[in-house]
Amino acid sequence: MQNSARINAKITSVGHYVPDFVIDNKFFEGILDTSDEWITERTGIKERRWLTADKPTSFMAEKAIKQVLENRGIGPEDIDMIIVGTVTPDMIYPSTACLLQEKIGAKNIWGFDILAACSGFIFALINGVQFIQSGNFKKVLVVGADKMSAILNIQDRNSAILFGDAAGAVLLEPEEDKNEGILDWIMNIDGSGAKNLFQLGGGSLHPASHQTVDDRMHFVYQEGRTVFKDAVKGMADVSYDILEENNLKGKDVAWLVPHQANHRIITATAERMGLSMDKVMVNINKYGNTTAGTIPTCISEYWQAGKVNKGDYLVLSSFGAGYTWGSVLLKWSY
Repeated sequence: MQNSARINAKITSVGHYVPDFVIDNKFFEGILDTSDEWITERTGIKERRWLTADKPTSFMAEKAIKQVLENRGIGPEDIDMIIVGTVTPDMIYPSTACLLQEKIGAKNIWGFDILAACSGFIFALINGVQFIQSGNFKKVLVVGADKMSAILNIQDRNSAILFGDAAGAVLLEPEEDKNEGILDWIMNIDGSGAKNLFQLGGGSLHPASHQTVDDRMHFVYQEGRTVFKDAVKGMADVSYDILEENNLKGKDVAWLVPHQANHRIITATAERMGLSMDKVMVNINKYGNTTAGTIPTCISEYWQAGKVNKGDYLVLSSFGAGYTWGSVLLKWSY
């Protein structure tokens, strides 16, 4: 969707947080029929971080937000809105956005959570962009955060090895130059994919009970091969399409920022766009799949390392449960 609004939105600050507790692949060799070599070859993951059991998703999100505010040199009183992408809220309600408003001490703001699984951050980002474009909001915090260790079946080899915990956040502000900031996006959903990746228990269809706990219905479940195949096509196609819509080629892109689900999916997406892997942000080897946290943690890490520069074209791309998928084109102006 091309931006036709009077004003645009740009990212003006970034931040992220990952827990200290490292879980390497050797950990799973003692409890599952797997090995470090098998996990690395099929996923690209060497280790992941898990948050301690006594801390919730908002703990990580608060850390990431405080880094954003510090990097921008502003306080919580300057924020107008918080949008949080997550599938692991602290509780069903109130929203994690409400909890974060209280935690950081922001006043006179509003916000909400978005549930779009691994696409949660980019869905939240574009919501934030449109609030900026309305002209009624000047500073919108967008957060992607998940504590996936809280919903993992440690006995399931197909899912337990994949996920980690992390949070990333960005600050959106107005940009008068339509050639800067968030330039375009493509977003999609397809509910026919719901049967392939889901958490069955805990909602109104299957409320929590002894039976749902005994049947392990509160954990992540996925048909790995089907999701892999669909994610390769979805992420690769939408990333190619957003370049084509904007008359750009792979050589014009400084960074592809893909969702970190599987290294082979990342590679396929880069190949479809005509990109070499040295132009792709990757942290799946260190953190695994942190769901809504993958894209913002990548951006924050690479920016802090001095690898993202003003004028760079970035393409953000994701695919998640729902199915949900999409891509964002932006020109870095921070």
